[in-house]
Amino acid sequence: MSSLSVTASGAAADAIGRHVPTLVEDSVASRLFAQDATLWGPDAESESRIRLSWVGLPRSSRPLVGEIAALRDSFAEQGLDHVVLCGMGGSSLAPEVICATAGKPIVILDSSHPDYVRRALGDDLERTVLVVSSKSGSTVETDSQRRAYEQAFTDAGIDPASRIVVVTDPDSPLDKESRDKGYRVVNADPDVGGRYSALTAFGLVPSGLAGVDVEALLDEADSVADLLAADDDANPGLRLGAAMGGTDPLRDKLVLVDDGSGIVGFADWAEQLIAESTGKNGTGVLPVVAGSDDDPEVKWPAGDVTVARLVASDADDEPTGDTPSEVRVGGALGAQLLLWEVATAVAGHLLGINPFDQPDVESAKKAARELLDQGTGSAEAPAATDGAIEIRALGGDGSWLGDAQTVPAALDALVAQLDPSRGYVAVMAYLDRLADADLAQCRVPLARRTERPVTFGWGPRFLHSTGQFHKGGPAVGVYLQVTAAPKEDLAIPGREFTFGDFIASQAGGDAAVLADHGRPVLQLHLTDHDAGLAQLRDALSGSSPEGGRG
Repeated sequence: MSSLSVTASGAAADAIGRHVPTLVEDSVASRLFAQDATLWGPDAESESRIRLSWVGLPRSSRPLVGEIAALRDSFAEQGLDHVVLCGMGGSSLAPEVICATAGKPIVILDSSHPDYVRRALGDDLERTVLVVSSKSGSTVETDSQRRAYEQAFTDAGIDPASRIVVVTDPDSPLDKESRDKGYRVVNADPDVGGRYSALTAFGLVPSGLAGVDVEALLDEADSVADLLAADDDANPGLRLGAAMGGTDPLRDKLVLVDDGSGIVGFADWAEQLIAESTGKNGTGVLPVVAGSDDDPEVKWPAGDVTVARLVASDADDEPTGDTPSEVRVGGALGAQLLLWEVATAVAGHLLGINPFDQPDVESAKKAARELLDQGTGSAEAPAATDGAIEIRALGGDGSWLGDAQTVPAALDALVAQLDPSRGYVAVMAYLDRLADADLAQCRVPLARRTERPVTFGWGPRFLHSTGQFHKGGPAVGVYLQVTAAPKEDLAIPGREFTFGDFIASQAGGDAAVLADHGRPVLQLHLTDHDAGLAQLRDALSGSSPEGGRG
C-alpha cells in the first residue's frame, strides 16, 4: 500500500488554506477524475476533452503488463538486453526516472547532437533492442534517430524488424508505417498528452523491457487514485496544486530539491510536466531543479520562490515555521507520478490556463523547419569574437549588448537585463549532454552572481519542457544559448540534412522565437569545442559580484 504526504509552511501553507476549501466545494478532484473537460474554461474544452484519460491509467494500463513481459522474455531468449529509447519530452523523461530509480540500465536517446547519437549507435548494437516512442511519428528528432538505427542494424546484417519496438497512438502514420515494416507495435492511449503519459505504454514499455516491475509501479499509483479523486481537504493533489499555483502574489518559481526521496531524477520529469503545462498566456510556474540545500535558490529563496522538497515516503517532519514558502512532498514513485499530474492540472485550473496544450513548442518547431529549408540554420555574422567563442545578441534588436567585445562583458550585459525581483536566467546548451555534462555546474555560480533563479537545459531536450515556459510564460527571463560545431557530423538516412544541420536549426529557431517574443538571447558559439568550452566555464564560474551572497 502506498501513501502520499504534502505538508507546507509560509505562503504555500496560506495558499492551501485559501484555495483547497473552494476546490473541494467545487468538486474539482472528482470532476477531474470524471474527465470533466470544463475545469479549465471554454477555450480549453476541445483540447481537454481528448487529454484526460491519464486519470484512469493505474487501472486501464493493466493489460500492458503481460504484453511487456512477453516481449521482454522473447528478447532475453535471444540475448538482447541493451535497451535504447528514442523519444522526446514525456516519452523519454518518465522512463528515465523510472529506470534510474529501479536501478535498471537504459540508454535515453533524446538528442539530435551528432556526437551523442553516434555514441549510442556504437554501443552494444549486437545486443540492442530499440524502442521508438512518438504519438504520431512526426517528431523529427525521433524519426531521425530511428532512421539512423535502421541503417546501423542493416549495415550490421541485422533485420531491423527483429529489434525495433514502436510505441505510438493507434492509426497514427507511424503506426501504419511500422506495421507495414513488420515492427512490433504497442499502441498507447490516444487520449493522453505526452507529458501525462508516464503510466501509458510510453512510460511502461521501455521501462518494462529494461527490467522494471511495471505492475508494482501501477499498484503504487492505483493505491492513491481514490485519495486523489476525493473532494476532501486532505487530498494531497489539491494541496500541492494550491501550493504551486495559488500563492498570492503568485510565487512563480518552484525550486525542486531532493531531500532523501529515494527517487532518482524525479525533478527533471516534474520540470517538464509543470513548465510545459503552465507556461503560457504570460503566466505559469517555472520549475528550477536544484542540486542541494546549499544551492542559492534553496538557501536564500527569493520572494517569488516556493521550495518544493522531495522527501522519503515515510518522512514525518514538518516544514519549519520560518520558511517563507515551502512544500514537502513524499510518496512512492508510482504514487508521485499521479500526484504531480493531478497537482499540475489543479494549478492550471487556479491559473486560468489550459494545462494540455503547448503552442510555443510548436512555434519553435516551425521556426527550426524554416531554417532547415533556408539552408541548415546558418547564423548571421557575430557581433564580436572572443578567443574560441563567437558572440551574438538577439531580442530588442540586440542593442542591449552595447559595445561588449568579450564573453564576460557580454554576460554582464545579459545579466543587466534581469528584473531584480521577478527575473530568471535560462542556460540552454545545445551540446552533448554526456560528454559536456560538467557545464551544468555553472548553474550555481550564476545563481550566486545574479541572486536570481537559474535553470539549465540541454538542447533540444528542453524544447519539449521549459521551452514552452520560456516563450509563453511571463516575459522576465534572460537566455544564454550555447552552441558548437560537432566533432564529426552524422548523416540522417533518407534526409537531405544531417544531424548537425538539424540541431543548428533547432538552436536558431529557438533563439528566433524567443527574440520575436522580445526576450534577450545571448548566443555563444564555440568555434573550437574544447578551447571554447574551457573559456566558457571560466567565464560562467567567475566570482560573485561585490556584495553578493556567494
